[in-house]
Amino acid sequence: MDVGQNQPEQLKRAMTSRHLFMISLGGVIGTGFFLGTGYTIGQAGPVGAVLSYIVGGLIMYLTMLCLGELSVALPVSGSFHTYATKFVSPAAGFAVGWIYWLGWAATVALEFLSAGQLMRRWLPQVDVWIWCLLFGLCLFLLNARSAKAFGESEFFFSTIKIIAILLFIGVGGAAMFGFIDTTSGEPAPYFSHFVNDGLFPNGLLAVVVTMITVNFSFQGTELIGIAAGESENPEKTVPRSIHQTVWRTLVFFVLSIFVLAGMVPWKEASVLQSPFVTVFERTGIPFAADIMNFVIIIALLSVANSGLYASTRMLYSLSKEGMAGKAFRRVNQRGIPMNALLLTFLFTGISLLSGFFAEKTVFAWIVSIAGMSAQTGWITITLSQLLFRRKYLKAGGKLENLKFKTPLYPVLPIIAITLNTIVLVSLAFDQEQRIGLYVGVPLMIIGYVVYHRYVKKHQAQSEPLKLQINGDDEIRF
Repeated sequence: MDVGQNQPEQLKRAMTSRHLFMISLGGVIGTGFFLGTGYTIGQAGPVGAVLSYIVGGLIMYLTMLCLGELSVALPVSGSFHTYATKFVSPAAGFAVGWIYWLGWAATVALEFLSAGQLMRRWLPQVDVWIWCLLFGLCLFLLNARSAKAFGESEFFFSTIKIIAILLFIGVGGAAMFGFIDTTSGEPAPYFSHFVNDGLFPNGLLAVVVTMITVNFSFQGTELIGIAAGESENPEKTVPRSIHQTVWRTLVFFVLSIFVLAGMVPWKEASVLQSPFVTVFERTGIPFAADIMNFVIIIALLSVANSGLYASTRMLYSLSKEGMAGKAFRRVNQRGIPMNALLLTFLFTGISLLSGFFAEKTVFAWIVSIAGMSAQTGWITITLSQLLFRRKYLKAGGKLENLKFKTPLYPVLPIIAITLNTIVLVSLAFDQEQRIGLYVGVPLMIIGYVVYHRYVKKHQAQSEPLKLQINGDDEIRF
């Protein structure tokens, strides 16, 4: 689709592959990674935790291959909501779009709240809500400046996280194999923690249940697709960013989990606030806890930054499809949909309230709802790709004209849909995460009802998605 710089309803293409790569990492490496890994190790055991992250990485890779074909052929901001509208049904697009917006907006609020709580380590006298407001205003201004400013800030945030992870893998691995003495004076653990209580101390079912948490840790990679509409050269930048993100994320996660499981006994991991801090402390690094506390705060703000961007573009996309008010599709001279950004930012104000009312309960609910919404997004991506390819070929399109093709069609997308659905259904087997289904299923039903009863009647004809095939020839969806 043509994107003009002077049109009041069009975004600007200003981001390169490096921005897309770091934006995706920004959405991935956050609370699920730094704070959720202890739970995974404690439930699945050391070997089970490593295995679950390898499987989670596989699911992520299959999903991103599906997203790659869609976002290269049809680069739009808001991506898979738009794809769901065109290739599944408008009602599905409406329901999924609003659920995904809600999930990411809630995630932003959660990150502000968590970061504010961590600041108590240094400034206990300052209320959490003040930090939430301060962090929120800073990220709002970054997102309001330009898409490139957002991309540059995310590049900075993600760079800090990557350096910290590489340092952790290096130092923790050295301690694990005896190259660095631990503060306890005990001999290096080597592989003892992996074999002491058997390969799967809580059984294989525990490994399956942890996939919920694991997939939540990987979710955020789909931000590449959402940002595709603002990338300079989608056919080159999107595939490159997908491959870079998937493989580097998988390596970071698996190696980190390997070191964590090797250094911290699995029975202790689940009760720790962050096993990363524990490992640093055991290696005797001065100010280890403070260093890791700072890194985790940066990680949380990075996820919040990416989440604010994603939810804003999703609301913009909903408006473009006539599924939200016209005001949310307007952009300013810098190419920013300010009204959409303002509403999203105002919604994140629930972080201010959760600091006073049922803090722990609100925290748990938001985590579950965010995980449910993101998993729904992944299912939507894979299903949309399956249906897009079918419609494309029926319309006379040729495979050789697709600049990025999902391999092994239709087997690969079917496998991806199946695995993602299993993960979503497995929410029912985890009591703490079950609330995600209690909220998600009614919201999907409500979304369908609202669309057919109210939105459909007043919805204007949306712009067709155009795919250039040869010269001036194009296919419209």
